[in-house]
Amino acid sequence: MKKEYLIYKLSDEVKNSCKIPREAFGEYGVKRGLRNEDGSGVLVGLTNIGNVIGYERDDDGTLKPSAGKLYYRGYELNDLVEPLLHEKRFGFEEIAYLLLSGQLPDEEELAAFRELLNDNMLLDHRTTVNIIDLEGSNIMNILARSVLEMYTYDPNPDDISRDNLMRQSIELIAKFPTIIAYAYNIYRHSVQGRSLHIRHPLEGKTIAENFLYMIKHEDYTELDARMLDLLLIIQAEHGGGNNSTFTVRVTSSTRTDTYSSIAAGIGSLKGPLHGGANIKVVNMFHHLKEYISDWKNIDEIDTYLYRLLNKEAYDKSGLIYGIGHAVYTMSDPRAVQLKKLAGELAKEKGREEEYEFLKLIEQEGVKCVTAFRKSTKPVCANLDFYSGFIYEMIGLPEEIYTPIFAMARIVGWTAHRIEELNFEGRRIIRPAYKNILSPKAYVPLSER
Repeated sequence: MKKEYLIYKLSDEVKNSCKIPREAFGEYGVKRGLRNEDGSGVLVGLTNIGNVIGYERDDDGTLKPSAGKLYYRGYELNDLVEPLLHEKRFGFEEIAYLLLSGQLPDEEELAAFRELLNDNMLLDHRTTVNIIDLEGSNIMNILARSVLEMYTYDPNPDDISRDNLMRQSIELIAKFPTIIAYAYNIYRHSVQGRSLHIRHPLEGKTIAENFLYMIKHEDYTELDARMLDLLLIIQAEHGGGNNSTFTVRVTSSTRTDTYSSIAAGIGSLKGPLHGGANIKVVNMFHHLKEYISDWKNIDEIDTYLYRLLNKEAYDKSGLIYGIGHAVYTMSDPRAVQLKKLAGELAKEKGREEEYEFLKLIEQEGVKCVTAFRKSTKPVCANLDFYSGFIYEMIGLPEEIYTPIFAMARIVGWTAHRIEELNFEGRRIIRPAYKNILSPKAYVPLSER
């Protein structure tokens, strides 16, 4: 039997071996995707870190849609972001301190923490060389491999004491921007044939400033850097139930090393249904700009959006990317903030017309999805709807959109790992799967 045919035959047999009737999940009381029938998540753990609120419950337990809220260590996201916008200062390091420790730092603590992160941004020379050797690879994969490689250079990689976990967390938060920037510059050289530039992070600069410097040298504005800083803050944490953070907590519950656990989280975030969704929105927006002639004509916009939903246009997925969320109903607080930021940046970049068009896509997209699904549950624009547009206006390439998400979310991942390994009564996370296949009688090889 030819090897190529064997692969086809094995693949074809999977069609039958993987068949599980949809109704069987209800019959056995299985919560598909760890979701309840009303759309809420199955409660699998407790946390003091992030809190995601997209609905309320009536006295009878019925879900009631509400304006979305996101809390970091008990502080509402808006209360953390608004002072930064008002004072026009950088805040990602401050939020990282809060998420790791549970406390907002004072000025002295913040200055010391920023210096500590800055000191740890440089990579081991061997890591830099290995990134160069991985030219042309997917940047998320390079990030995961580089994280696993850090295990080799860590003098105490398997120690899960609180002090060692904090040291590893700070090093990961500091090194993610450098790994991503170096990996992109190698990609730019090997795939696009551009000049190779490896710029080391500068002292006294924030993570957002240093990242833009390593990617773009001096080709960025102060507003660009502050927008990136706020994007990092908004994406730093989203509760323990999102797929990548849950992946980190599940792997951490086995007491594996930090680098293996974080690499697993990176693999989860890479998926197009999770961190890769922002690229989907940007590409869809480019398509809509080309195929909708009048960007102010509501009827034309609605007609084309219904074509998307009917799988008649664009990628025929039946989706309007960036509309809808598993938890948020009436609004996603991250999207609300990003919408304002996008407007401010659009003025500086002379892209107000595109911004107004994107707002109309959001407005009409919500209406069209609700009507098309004939659902009483409200839908809203999510984080991804505006984030890609902001990245694009800053001048960042789409190859690093998802890696930037990881650059932000490493803060939440490490905070949840520390919590998973330090609360009382911790146990390995081990849910159950019901096998519904009837027993079979063994058939000897000669009789098959």
